Amino acid sequence: MKTIRDLDIAGKRVLVRVDFNVPMDRQGGITDDTRIRMALPTIEYALEQGARVILCSHLGRPKGQRVDEYSLAPVAAHLGRLVGRDVAFAPNCVGPEAEAVVRAMADGELALLENLRYHPGEQENDPDFARQLAALAEVYVNDAFAVSHRAHASVVGVPRLCASKGAGFLLKKELDYFHRSMDEPIRPLVAIVGGAKVSSKLGALTNMLAKVDRMLIGGAMANTFLKSQGYDVGASRVEDELLDEAGKLLARAREKGVKVYLPVDVIAADGFAPDAVTKQVTIQDIPSGWMALDIGPASVICFGEALADAKTIVWNGPMGAFEMDAFARGTMALAHTVGSSHALSITGGGDSNAAVNKFGEAENISYMSTGGGAFLMLMEGKELPGVAALEEGQEN
Repeated sequence: MKTIRDLDIAGKRVLVRVDFNVPMDRQGGITDDTRIRMALPTIEYALEQGARVILCSHLGRPKGQRVDEYSLAPVAAHLGRLVGRDVAFAPNCVGPEAEAVVRAMADGELALLENLRYHPGEQENDPDFARQLAALAEVYVNDAFAVSHRAHASVVGVPRLCASKGAGFLLKKELDYFHRSMDEPIRPLVAIVGGAKVSSKLGALTNMLAKVDRMLIGGAMANTFLKSQGYDVGASRVEDELLDEAGKLLARAREKGVKVYLPVDVIAADGFAPDAVTKQVTIQDIPSGWMALDIGPASVICFGEALADAKTIVWNGPMGAFEMDAFARGTMALAHTVGSSHALSITGGGDSNAAVNKFGEAENISYMSTGGGAFLMLMEGKELPGVAALEEGQEN
């Protein structure tokens, strides 16, 4: 796969797929511009090379309709402040309005197209929509790892129409860190997997058994594994249809010599609420009608010991309902443990990154991936459609 450094972009119209799906307040102010800042190295490199840089992104879920609250206009203004130059804004991503903005560009200028998802053709990977988008540029660059697991027009359709294409710096960095951690890790390699559902991560768990030395399982998904081993988990969230699969996965881990750590105690509550009555109990003593909402202090110690000599740590998913203070201590303790480790540590998007940020450990993590879904697909051992589209037609 080529990168932007391998492409001739001087004086060329370069369409860069970025992920500017950023949170905004009701006034259109951007409350977290991390995703924009992560794309700046690719944008600034292209501008320095004299390219005419055309950025495209989605924002929110407008479902193929023009919805004002999902306009990228505020993002264009914010980006302009970050790069210290004007950013032309096209009120549409295809058609005469977009074409007019692109025609008016000079070398070394920057433009942002309106929300791709205003058109149903984006998510449907409609060939005609992809052709219109591809016609705006001579070179295509994907720097949006977070959407590279989706077969959308701007991710898959457009690069298949472009002879000159490659990865941006962010996409390349994401893939490099993942391969360093999972394909050629310094061992011991320890995976931490949490979150709500086993169903969303079963493929990743199964694939990782062939790669990791230890696996720590927490969050609501741990309840399904505990119940599969005969424990009564009360009213805790459980995917009963996956009890057999959970049991088989633990059996396969034993066969492969992979040590799997499950919680030995939990913080149980009589309801899913910040003011619920809580108590620390062993997994054998969860009261009937109560639910496990965090790992307990004994589990924190056990998990910490499993991480003590780790040389590589991959973390996807929190240990409990950390958005509520009453159930945040397990995830917080784990964040501090990983942050203070000398291991290569990678967190996989979404809640994992939110937890690391919340507990002040972001600067101590080796790399925080920008894409939860894409990261999970890689953990499943699958190729990202957006990456495959970049590799098609390329000479080795």
